[in-house]
Amino acid sequence: MLQENKVKLSIIIPVYNEENYISELFEQLKNFFNDKNIEIIFVNDGSVDNSKNLIKSFKDHNDYIFQYYFIDIKKNSGKGKAIQLGLNKSKGKYVLFLDADLELDTKDAFDMYQMIEDKKEIKCIFGSRYLTGKLKKNNYFFNNLVGKINSLIFNIFFLQSLTDVHCGLKIIHREVLEKIKITLNDFGIELDLASQIVRNNFFIYEYGVSYYFRTKLQGKKITWLDGIKSLYYLFKIRFIDNDRYTNLSLIYSIIYMSYVGSYFGMGSGNTLFIMFFGIIGSIIGLNFFILSSSIIFLFIYIGSLFGQGNGKTLSVTVFFCFGIFIARYIKKYLFKSKVSKWF
Repeated sequence: MLQENKVKLSIIIPVYNEENYISELFEQLKNFFNDKNIEIIFVNDGSVDNSKNLIKSFKDHNDYIFQYYFIDIKKNSGKGKAIQLGLNKSKGKYVLFLDADLELDTKDAFDMYQMIEDKKEIKCIFGSRYLTGKLKKNNYFFNNLVGKINSLIFNIFFLQSLTDVHCGLKIIHREVLEKIKITLNDFGIELDLASQIVRNNFFIYEYGVSYYFRTKLQGKKITWLDGIKSLYYLFKIRFIDNDRYTNLSLIYSIIYMSYVGSYFGMGSGNTLFIMFFGIIGSIIGLNFFILSSSIIFLFIYIGSLFGQGNGKTLSVTVFFCFGIFIARYIKKYLFKSKVSKWF
């Protein structure tokens, strides 16, 4: 059980060379979050401009009542590392992650905080730059495209429907944070957080936020190359960072689905079917453990007993979908049991 905590909200703000923006950000924080039960934690990540001095000077202001903390990292270590240090310092019931570059609206952060406070069943809210209803300025096509592709891949790997997994504005309940351990030190932290939240069976809500994209001349640091790098992180967090039960299920499901694929097509077409079904098997293996996966295989086998040619393909597809429905139903009701690791 969580201990009673007088700090309602911790706001963690990693900073790297943002001297042109953090003073304005601090004014916005005073406007929206000036509460004695809120703590603001700036983490200077080895800035080489005047950011560090500005952050230190904020503490001497006498026009705010929130709790103010400053963490200094001597050498640039990455956004993920800065957030980890901020989390170690934080005490709030909720933790809000906010970038220092003003690309995202501080008022949206405040709205998200009010939502999660009002609706106790909500444990995580992620900002989304792609949901409608808010102002948006984004002239960088490839950054935008890579971000959407990565969100799509994340959704396929984790059976989610997030629109913007890379958005830096998030608010998360302490209960959730106590169950996860961040391992990535750079911009991959967004994927790291999202994947671990999903693995621990917490639901992620999304809220549309305004977005004002900066150019490189204005200090934009992340590039489309970082988006490509995220593809490696997606592979790592989904296919490598697993427990032994998931890895065993992964191998098992790939083998039997590849076997199913061998019954379709001829020649090179047969090879493509085997590869395609193997990919489907990997997705099944990551979301269903041995017993529930076996139920899916059983239904596929039953479906193969009906029809010929295209009729058999249709039958296998129908029984496959029905098998997934049954497996999800059983998994849902056995999740808290001792045998859940096999489902």
